[in-house]
Amino acid sequence: MNRKLNLPTDQRMALLRNMVTSFLETGRIETTLTRAKEAQRLAEKMITLGKANTLHTRRQALEFITKEDVVTKLFAEIAPKYADRNGGYTRIIQEGPRRGDAAPMAILELV
Repeated sequence: MNRKLNLPTDQRMALLRNMVTSFLETGRIETTLTRAKEAQRLAEKMITLGKANTLHTRRQALEFITKEDVVTKLFAEIAPKYADRNGGYTRIIQEGPRRGDAAPMAILELV
C-alpha cells in the first residue's frame, strides 16, 4: 500500500526503521493508527526473515534494523516463538483520539 505519511522518502524510511527497531526491542509501541499499520507491515517482514535464520537473512535484517542487539534478539528470541505460525505476528489495538490534534491512536504489539 505504501502510505506516504506526509514525509519525504528518506525521512519516512528513517521513521519506520526507528519504529520497527524500538518495537522489536520492547515488544509494544504506541503511535498513530496509520504509522502503526505501516510499521506492522515491516515488522512482520523482519520476523519472517528471522524465521529463516540464515546468514543472508540476518544481513538483510541488519540493513533495516538500526541496532545489532535487536537483530540478535529477533533471531534468538522473537522469531523462534513464531516458528509454527504463518504470519500474523502482531496486532493493532485502537485507542481513542490523541488529546492535542485528535489523531487516532493505536498500540502495536506482538501476539
